[in-house]
Amino acid sequence: MNKEQLHELLFQALETEVGGVQVYETALQCVVNDDLKGEWQKYLDQTRTHEKLLRDLLTEMGLDPSEETPGRRVVRHQGEALVEAMNMALKAGNLKAAQLVAAECVVTAETKDHQNWELLGEAADHLPTAESKALKAACEKVEDQED
Repeated sequence: MNKEQLHELLFQALETEVGGVQVYETALQCVVNDDLKGEWQKYLDQTRTHEKLLRDLLTEMGLDPSEETPGRRVVRHQGEALVEAMNMALKAGNLKAAQLVAAECVVTAETKDHQNWELLGEAADHLPTAESKALKAACEKVEDQED
């Protein structure tokens, strides 16, 4: 297992969660359907939990959660673009259309998030015992929230 690549994945995963919080906060400004609002609020809470999990995991692995990496900057840019798209839709004044844009942005953000956790789960199988245990525990917490 290439440690540099694993660390980059961890930093990108953290940035995905940080951006995910912003995506859900903005999506909640666009929502008109009460059921969808409840679902997105639940996912916002989960995303905040995932962000904390990753910050703690990075620290446990001896990494600085505030470290900047090229990949992390790219992920941040992508998250900011999703938020910008929703804000543009909001400014257009049609809340139903803004809700559709928000739903598309949420799907995009969630796709990246799920990909990260899948890759982290796979990586955990190829790490030394202590790191593997910490990473597997974080992945299991995320899986438990999804059930």
